[in-house]
Amino acid sequence: MHFLPGDEGTTTAEYAIGTVAAAAFALALFVLLSGDSISTALSGLVQRALTVAT
Repeated sequence: MHFLPGDEGTTTAEYAIGTVAAAAFALALFVLLSGDSISTALSGLVQRALTVAT
């Protein structure tokens, strides 16, 4: 494979940026989902789903 001058590390840099972006997204999801409000909302949703209306 032939590279343009100065493009030797492009693939490595793209993987590094993608890895950092994925880690940042995972951290944001962890912070969001570990909060009390989300936990309470999910717990309420599960309780409503398991409750039989009479």
